[in-house]
Amino acid sequence: MKALALLSGGLDSALAAKLILDQGIEVVALNFTSPFCLCGRGGCGAIGVARQLKTPIKIINSGEDYLKVIRKPKHGYGKNMNPCIDCRIYMLKKAKKYAEEIGAAFIFTGEVLDERPMSQHRKALDVIETDVGLKGKILRPLSAKLLPKTEAEKKGWVDGEKFLDIRGRSRKRQLKLAKSYEINDYPCPSGGCLLTYKEFAGKVRDLFKHKKKMQMKDILLLKIGRHFRFKKSKIIVGRNKDENKRLRDLKGVDDYHFEAPDYGSPVTLLQGPKTKEAIEIAAALTARYSDSKENETIVKFGKEKMNKSITVLKLSNEEIERLRIK
Repeated sequence: MKALALLSGGLDSALAAKLILDQGIEVVALNFTSPFCLCGRGGCGAIGVARQLKTPIKIINSGEDYLKVIRKPKHGYGKNMNPCIDCRIYMLKKAKKYAEEIGAAFIFTGEVLDERPMSQHRKALDVIETDVGLKGKILRPLSAKLLPKTEAEKKGWVDGEKFLDIRGRSRKRQLKLAKSYEINDYPCPSGGCLLTYKEFAGKVRDLFKHKKKMQMKDILLLKIGRHFRFKKSKIIVGRNKDENKRLRDLKGVDDYHFEAPDYGSPVTLLQGPKTKEAIEIAAALTARYSDSKENETIVKFGKEKMNKSITVLKLSNEEIERLRIK
């Protein structure tokens, strides 16, 4: 008997895998990377968790097809720009295909009933299973005693009496179980998604409004620097040395690059129309966030080489806030 685990790298999915492994079932783990993950480790540390559980793991990078789900989710958004139900459907459809490829009898997850307000209540779980074509076939060991029996339980592939009845957002029972199982490498205990954050969601809305065709690079840029909008032009200003380097690396071939050469300076990118006004504002923002103490600052800019220069006045705080994407 073989089962496929959706292993996020968080504590819940690690515990679910342990419960299945303890029944003598072979487990293969599947992890999805996301540009919106808040965890600082690649794959949210799922590789380390799989190593600790001694299970093989496959990593699937959520690509541009995933961005289409974010732009137009069938089941809508949560509080901000988080399409949690559609995101889950996206992952489970790919998991279903992979389970067929490896001959897994069933799929299980670390989901806990009512832990997440949009995607883990009973109605949402039913909607997800139906849309994926796995009605009654997705096992959730941590809350199995509170949910209808799945195919795996009905056919005796697993012993449902050994599963749990965890419900809600408290982590106390999971932390206690982790201690008893000696599971101590779970870098993202409860996960997290940038799309649930108001400020980041505002940047995503702005991107969708002004750009019809997105690339993953556009999403990566949303995570870097200060973001401003002037009409159809987008301006991104780096906040530190690391962000300056990443902005240089992610610069598009048509983007303008700005720096104040005689001072400690941010890297600024100007995307979209390069009008005279847009150039002046991008340069003024560069001057404002540089170390220049002068009222007037010379800023260099260009597309491939910074072979042009402009002298600008710094913007006021009020002007900056009017331009800031929120």
